[in-house]
Amino acid sequence: MTDRLPHTLRSDALDNRERILDAARAVFAAEGLNVPMREIARRAGVGPATLYRRFPTKQMLVTEAFTDQMRACQTIVDEGLADADPWHGFCLVIEKICELHARDRGFTTAFMSTFPDAMDFAANREYALNSIAVLARRAKGTGHLRPDFVLDDLILMFMANSGIQATSPAAQVAASRRFAALAIQAFQASPKHSPLPPAARLAPAAPRKTT
Repeated sequence: MTDRLPHTLRSDALDNRERILDAARAVFAAEGLNVPMREIARRAGVGPATLYRRFPTKQMLVTEAFTDQMRACQTIVDEGLADADPWHGFCLVIEKICELHARDRGFTTAFMSTFPDAMDFAANREYALNSIAVLARRAKGTGHLRPDFVLDDLILMFMANSGIQATSPAAQVAASRRFAALAIQAFQASPKHSPLPPAARLAPAAPRKTT
């Protein structure tokens, strides 16, 4: 019994960690990053002390929870850079990152935020944005991307994409695809007005509170 106890404790600790991360991913994807840490602990079935022992700050939890999404984002950017047609690669990056963000509300917020305690995450984000800037310069060189495009335009587009509220996850992705197509046409030097993806049913905007 004594010999097996350390292994059992390590196994329990690993299980708790995975339950916390699973709960965090689910709640961040559905509700964003403003969910209290105690609520994440409750959904994970662990005590707040266990949560804070594994992840002392929310920044650390967010960084770990979105590691896979950030890697996916980096893969998308690398795929765009490797495309022999810079404009096609630029469009691919917009389409795929918009969809990635549409599937996970919290990731957009995390991607746009600066977490001083999460330098790896910040470095990955900077790599993605710098790589997109390189791709944009190449696309301008082909004459397809409008010459007055700046990287802030893309960040603005990502922020707008994160504001889409649809009636279901599938509709959320469909609306994001249509929005990405509209953005791509706006970014073109000479828009061709290609057919847009199908429209999606959107959720009504929440009424503003009055005082």
